[in-house]
Amino acid sequence: MEDYNKIIESLSVRFIKANNIRILKPVTIANFYDVENTIVLLNKGSIRFGGDGEAVKEGEVLFVPGGKSVSLTYGTGNPVTLTNDDFINNKEVYFQSYSHSQGTTDESFSFINFEAKVFDSVNFFASLDLPAFVISGNSLINTLIKVVLSENTSEKPGKGRIVKINTDYLVVEIIRHILSNGLFVEQLATNSTYFKDPRLIDIFGYIKHHLGGDLSNKTLASVANVSEDYVGQYFKMLTGINPQDYIEYQRMEKAVNLLRTTKKSIRDIGKEVGYKDTAYFCRRFKMMFGIPAGKMRRRESLMNV
Repeated sequence: MEDYNKIIESLSVRFIKANNIRILKPVTIANFYDVENTIVLLNKGSIRFGGDGEAVKEGEVLFVPGGKSVSLTYGTGNPVTLTNDDFINNKEVYFQSYSHSQGTTDESFSFINFEAKVFDSVNFFASLDLPAFVISGNSLINTLIKVVLSENTSEKPGKGRIVKINTDYLVVEIIRHILSNGLFVEQLATNSTYFKDPRLIDIFGYIKHHLGGDLSNKTLASVANVSEDYVGQYFKMLTGINPQDYIEYQRMEKAVNLLRTTKKSIRDIGKEVGYKDTAYFCRRFKMMFGIPAGKMRRRESLMNV
């Protein structure tokens, strides 16, 4: 348990956005994907997810880890199936935001997007390679979601601090839920081991601060003080992925953040995250996220309307 405490203490949590959504028409998003973690509370109606169409019941919570593509179906009836790209272009047909204070009697859900990184470098839930899963019977998690939604739309002084505190609390409760229900034990055990390895932490930190520079295996080997021939094997042995795949994910994640928060050109963003060839950056971006970089910029979230 001490290992898990260390991981939790090392987490930096950042609230991204939250909203209440009325479902206007049933729709299936065939390949929902977001860099940040998404937690969805079904208030009324129907949500199904995954290849088998597992149902989320009213009052239950669906957790979709960041970086995990999953099929999501919202609403009762015969849904239209859309790709991420098509949904973004037509989301106002299917979703409509509503005021938390006013509520709604229609089919609806509430969601929160948040980031949770170990040592401010590694996406914790993405690193576990978790599938989307349902959290049921946890009234505290439901309450925390409602508090964040309520505070986020209020005009009260200190609302930002309350949102931050309760998002932190929410992340801890998700991890506690995973542990208390024996979910994904093997992945958690693996992570608790490699998050303690100082050489690996040095590599994570170096990658984070040098995304636009040389991140070859030769460079990473010098950071970890291991041989160039061994560094790839060493990294994959501890994390389950090779370092260049991890680096590309980190570069693309930073690109998404820059697209959402700055007015820099796509060319400049590509260079800033390590891609000298803009066309290649755009191809890799669309391959990873399913939509062009320009469309990512034009929306704050797949579910914001």
